Amino acid sequence: MARYLTSVATAMAPEAAFAYMIDMTRFTEWDPSVTHSRRIAGDGVSVGTAYELTVKAGGTSVMRYDVTEYEAPRRVVFVARTPFLTSTDEIRVEPAKVGSVVTYDAKLTLNGALGVFDVLLALAFKRLGDRAAKGLRRVLAGTEIRR
Repeated sequence: MARYLTSVATAMAPEAAFAYMIDMTRFTEWDPSVTHSRRIAGDGVSVGTAYELTVKAGGTSVMRYDVTEYEAPRRVVFVARTPFLTSTDEIRVEPAKVGSVVTYDAKLTLNGALGVFDVLLALAFKRLGDRAAKGLRRVLAGTEIRR
């Protein structure tokens, strides 16, 4: 399994940060590997919402992300499954003295026998994650929290 974890301290109120982060159509604003995103099902604020993201990472693929867990204004989980991999993205928002802390925890797991290549996937995922984290700090006008 490849994992990328980043936390950003922002002056945004927790409710505002959560509202921004749960809308996957906005991922194109901060994640350079997402070239297109649209909501394809649901209301955008509950389990059952689904998004279609075009992701450019070594090639271009379209992935469907479903909201599988939703606990406003604190936590949301998006899951995408393809024949080759499963992507689980969890976003947590915690109140802080000033604003909030947004934590993005992304996990990629290669399915079946492909799991032997997880180490290589982890290296590539770190590079993609670093670029996305930089964009996230920019859009949230925040700073990285090292944990």
